[in-house]
Amino acid sequence: MTTTLEARQTALVKALNREQANTLVAYLNYKKYHWMTYGPLFRDLHLLFEEHGNEIFAMLDELAERSLMLDGTPIADPADYLPAATVKPSKGKLKVREMVEEAIATHEHIITEMHEDAELADDAGDIGTADLLTRLVQVHQKHRWFLKEILKQGDGLLDN
Repeated sequence: MTTTLEARQTALVKALNREQANTLVAYLNYKKYHWMTYGPLFRDLHLLFEEHGNEIFAMLDELAERSLMLDGTPIADPADYLPAATVKPSKGKLKVREMVEEAIATHEHIITEMHEDAELADDAGDIGTADLLTRLVQVHQKHRWFLKEILKQGDGLLDN
């Protein structure tokens, strides 16, 4: 029985490490968008990207500390983040619309993985991890909703 418990905790810590890595990459992508946005919606998007980025950054500690609560080790070395992440870092010069679309895709990816990881935690009887992921996925869903609403405008302001 101990081996099964240890195996479950190991799997959960691995999932939490991936979520932690994805969170850092998503944060850095948001900082890029924050710095590189332009055009008629500059002020609104500049502030929105900053707000979303800060909310994402706050998740890092929670994910790392949850790994520690499971007697695991969170990612601590900067070089270990990108290999552990399944979210891709943003590359190149993007149009504003592309930034918004890329952010939406990142949220959709993280939401899918957090759902899967919450199920893994639930199956392992770890309501603490399941609760954390359930709470965090709601932040990603809210960000995705805000960004999708920006694309619904249809006024051409993001097309330059």
